[in-house]
Amino acid sequence: MATTAPDIVRLNAVSKHFRVRQDNSLKDRVVHLGRLGKSFRRDFVAVDDVSLTIEAGTTVGLLGANGSGKSTLLKLIGGILSPSVGTVETRGRMAALLELGAGFHPDLSGRENVYLNASILGMTKDEIDREFDAIVEFSGIGDFIDTAVKFYSSGMYVRLAFAVAIHTDPDVLLVDEVLAVGDETFQRKCMDRIAEFRAQGRTIILVSHSAQQVAELCDRGIVLKDGAVVFDGETREAIGALRDVLEGRRVGEAPPEQTVHPIQVKRVELLADDGSRTKVVQEGDPLTIRVHVDSMKPIEQWELGFSIDTPLGHMVLASNTELLEHRLDPISGPVSIDLRVAQVHLGAGQYYVNANAAGVSEPSSHGLAQAALFTVQTRQDVTVGTVAAMVTIADRGRD
Repeated sequence: MATTAPDIVRLNAVSKHFRVRQDNSLKDRVVHLGRLGKSFRRDFVAVDDVSLTIEAGTTVGLLGANGSGKSTLLKLIGGILSPSVGTVETRGRMAALLELGAGFHPDLSGRENVYLNASILGMTKDEIDREFDAIVEFSGIGDFIDTAVKFYSSGMYVRLAFAVAIHTDPDVLLVDEVLAVGDETFQRKCMDRIAEFRAQGRTIILVSHSAQQVAELCDRGIVLKDGAVVFDGETREAIGALRDVLEGRRVGEAPPEQTVHPIQVKRVELLADDGSRTKVVQEGDPLTIRVHVDSMKPIEQWELGFSIDTPLGHMVLASNTELLEHRLDPISGPVSIDLRVAQVHLGAGQYYVNANAAGVSEPSSHGLAQAALFTVQTRQDVTVGTVAAMVTIADRGRD
């Protein structure tokens, strides 16, 4: 007869409230001292009445839009935050990678921070001494281990933090999106180590904006919306549920269908460097986003913007003509505009392009969500996770 694995994490009706002040200036706070000041404070509910159990040996992905409560829930599980209501029960040693550089002192060297961070995670000095060489070897930054970490890149931070966390021999590993930083080779190394942890029967709870990572690693997906659990089940179904939540948000934010837009985005094409249409981009290569726009009347001043999202709806790159300080020619009919991303540095995976256009003096704008889909293939010799990019614009004139 099969035995059920014991619960290693249990949350009972957990809520987390934050007090948010609405009188931000010193003058406002002085004026509103006392009972009157209470009206200038409000509670923000980051986690709302969450009850769940996580069995030992499972890998769980926390999914949700930005602001849904994923990171707050992970911090509650890790003991970084205390619940406002309810109880959180955990068993065993817990290691957490929740924020870039958390537990590191910028003025200390990498060596000193290994001892500091590992001791915070519960290791004794003798244990750290035994694991030190393995930690440095895994991080791959041995040449800089005696350099102050304030001079480290974000990728070096993550390398060292992850190396320390996995060598604390944790029963539960908490990971919050930090693996989005770093080169492809190190990301693969981390993924392989997490897979080893799974095989060893350890428990992993992670937040990731990568549907591919969640599908590859997790046995279970929990979807959050406005701090509450809206789905808890099999990973593929959880990813589908999240897409439904994100699409519902887009529909709720969209203007009524009967609105007549003077400027309309008709379609979006993706072009390779040679001008040919493409759906696949190599990491580091340029990408041209050609937006076809039409106008129902002459408009002197108008703006065009675009954004790139992951399949889970998380924006990774966005810009518009105003930010780029580019004034478009007046529009009085169909035109196409080329927005060129000089180098694509998003990491391997699929991405959607959204486009939006509006007249400067018009009351509404028109856009196409998920107007185009492309796949990034990553080379071994590039760094991923850098979403800043040089974007240029070319007016192609009438279609």
